[in-house]
Amino acid sequence: MGLIKAGTGSVGGVLADQWKEYIYCDAMDGETLMQKGVKKTDGRSSNTKGSDNIITNGSRIAVNEGQVMLIVENGKIVDFTTEAGAYTYDTGSEPSLFDTGFQGLKDSFKQVGKRFAYGGQPENDQRVYFINSKEIMNNKIGIGDVPFRDSEFGFTVRIQGYGNYSYKISDPVMFYTNVCANVQDSFKKSAIDEQLKAEVQSSLQPTLGKIAQKGIAYDQLPLYTKEIAAELNTELSEDWTKLRGISVVSVAFSSITVDKESADKIAQFQESRVYTDPNMMGARIGSAQANAMEKAAENPNGAMGGFVGMGMAMNAGGTNAAQMFAMGNNASRQQTSAEGWTCQCGTQNTGKFCSECGKPRPEPDSWTCQCGTENTGKFCSECGKPRQ
Repeated sequence: MGLIKAGTGSVGGVLADQWKEYIYCDAMDGETLMQKGVKKTDGRSSNTKGSDNIITNGSRIAVNEGQVMLIVENGKIVDFTTEAGAYTYDTGSEPSLFDTGFQGLKDSFKQVGKRFAYGGQPENDQRVYFINSKEIMNNKIGIGDVPFRDSEFGFTVRIQGYGNYSYKISDPVMFYTNVCANVQDSFKKSAIDEQLKAEVQSSLQPTLGKIAQKGIAYDQLPLYTKEIAAELNTELSEDWTKLRGISVVSVAFSSITVDKESADKIAQFQESRVYTDPNMMGARIGSAQANAMEKAAENPNGAMGGFVGMGMAMNAGGTNAAQMFAMGNNASRQQTSAEGWTCQCGTQNTGKFCSECGKPRPEPDSWTCQCGTENTGKFCSECGKPRQ
């Protein structure tokens, strides 16, 4: 009761006219996960009782690409093949177990299949099933209020979104045994869609928690689909891969956003972060001072009173734009010094003189303001005027 490989390549309908029974399965669409084999006979079959659940010795079985074929006797798998081609069913042979690389499939067969004696006779129920081994795509998924530690902002946000995931049957033996054994006709993915979706969504929180440890921002998640799929498989391993023979192939997010509270928190953080740069803060103060001057000139009680008020406000603030620009220029020079410089001889240095040839470090490009101050930045460190 095993398979003898009779040919490879095309398994066209002409075979149906040359054998006692010809068992086949048309191409399965993305909605069908398993299909019972269809039997055609030419009148010469020894199956005189006409039962659909007896396979005559010498029958031909055709397996197409993207299919895994199982021979089942009284609910137990007795042989299988993952290779496309044409096979002859022989009751006097051992299980052939033709396998093209499904990891662990033969071990699964030893665990749950039926090992039978050489030359054993068939019992009273034999069936041929075809498992869809192609990628099952377009399975909707939603992310609802999942916490994510954002590396850019350094705090946890709550992300929302939606997308798709795909999976495939990676162990047909376990899938048949634990999910869809002995169906009368076909097994559709709609029968397990809701269960799989619920399990994927419940596993997203620990999965995204592990992805966050890679130090990425929440809006970079669509760039890490392979890593997310790998982590999902790890989370789902016990229930999916080991029990049902199913593995996640890919995850694709169409949209990733944060809730309103997180969005407000991010906006506040970004605004405050801008003003940690002295040059940005100087620009903000300069803009405010310019606006104040315009308002003072429009003061209905007289421009003098407006300018007096503006001066009091500036003195209360304690810092003007020129001071902030000076701080920014100083920070820039310190950063440049820390980054080092390259001498004309090609040596990298951080000090004031080249460690190889002794040449002094070139002075940065400088300019003199109208007020007489020597500067290197874009604005005068004394009066705040821009470089001409």
